[in-house]
Amino acid sequence: MGVLLVLFVVVVTVICCSTAILRWNELRYRKKGLPPGTMGWPIFGETTDFLKQGPNFIKSQRARYGSFFKSHILGCPTVVSMDADVNRYILVNESKGLVPGYPQSMLDILGKSNIAAVHGATHKYMRGALLSLISPSMLKLHILPKIDQFMRSHLSNWHHQLIDIQLQTNQMAFMSSLKQIAGIESSSIAQEFMPEFFKLVLGTLSLPIDLPGTNYRRGFQARKKIVKILTKLIEERRATKVKEEDMLGCLLKEEENNKYKLNDEEIIDLIITLVYSGYETVSTTSMMAVKYLHDHPHILHELRKEHIAIRARKQADDPITWEDYKSMKFTRAVIIETSRLATIVNGVLRKTTQDMEINGYVIPKGWRIYVYTREVNYDPYLYPDPFTFNPWRWLDNKGLESKHYFLIFGGGTRQCPGKELGIAEISIFLHYFVTRYRWEEIEGNKLVQFPRVEAPNGLKIRVSDY
Repeated sequence: MGVLLVLFVVVVTVICCSTAILRWNELRYRKKGLPPGTMGWPIFGETTDFLKQGPNFIKSQRARYGSFFKSHILGCPTVVSMDADVNRYILVNESKGLVPGYPQSMLDILGKSNIAAVHGATHKYMRGALLSLISPSMLKLHILPKIDQFMRSHLSNWHHQLIDIQLQTNQMAFMSSLKQIAGIESSSIAQEFMPEFFKLVLGTLSLPIDLPGTNYRRGFQARKKIVKILTKLIEERRATKVKEEDMLGCLLKEEENNKYKLNDEEIIDLIITLVYSGYETVSTTSMMAVKYLHDHPHILHELRKEHIAIRARKQADDPITWEDYKSMKFTRAVIIETSRLATIVNGVLRKTTQDMEINGYVIPKGWRIYVYTREVNYDPYLYPDPFTFNPWRWLDNKGLESKHYFLIFGGGTRQCPGKELGIAEISIFLHYFVTRYRWEEIEGNKLVQFPRVEAPNGLKIRVSDY
């Protein structure tokens, strides 16, 4: 009896203390002018609910507080914006004090010179250096032939195989980027680089708690190893004075006409940014395109027809040319519709550099604003029948990509610089996949869509010849 009484007192005390702490934390942020919302626990806020419940957490808060509300997620007081017009305003007004506001874990792991971390003149310079590597002329003359060669090889031996398309597209996106960056050395460093890179990716979306066993610790340690690999590669390139026609070769050029001269730290951060930014969008969009095409045979038939027509104009071993790529209109529509429906990127983060009035509220200096674009993708007023996979919507309304609410690839000066490169990689992958193979899904595949779109146990398909 005495033990039960003690247990009861302990439980009541814990409940009272927890309630008091939550109440105190709410009162801390109950300042005049702030948007409505809840803040959760001190330090941790509502991060656990956000990561576990994902879109359902956001929807429940929206139902209670509207499309502009406050919370505390990923270690910082945050305003969540789900209004298309307000989102557009936030994304195009960096010069007015709305700078990138990505979690500290991402900034620590990707490096202080990555384009998501810097702003102002530094961002303009780093973005210029990145765009010089993946400009339309570079894509046409140098990158596309490498993508074609890589995809042709990567998909060469899938005949009559049971494969995990998630694993294959993950490796494909990573190796394709590494091939473009490091050329002939990519094969020699891939085995050491790849497992560390996958740890780095997991660490970028975590609380910045530097304790053994945390994703943050593993991601930060992985960054250190990757920096060593890339430092050694740069030193070897300089020592041999070999001028390779790859992205690293362009970054190491010492000629006077090289407009963007970066130090080694900036080069390494730029390389990590290149691999990281393209990896998840290319791999996941490719996987989900395979999934959606399997589930919609009439769309697969239309896509395959486009690619068979391209192959009919060529010899069996002829590569895909720039003209072939630009003719893939339906393929582009499939890729964009996959990105919209799967919502590979849920939103972007900005941070206030001063107290700012937005949407009728005063957002304090240092707060983050989560431009949550996921629900915009499913707005029936913007996309009729929004949960239907319908690539034709992008062909019937050719100006849809230029609409102010089209934020699938970001917006303003922060629009994804690798958008066209990513679409080209997925297009060439789909070309060789659908012209070579048929496939069927294996039962038991499960997909989750938050915080990342992924198949926790893999996405298994059985492949046969077309």
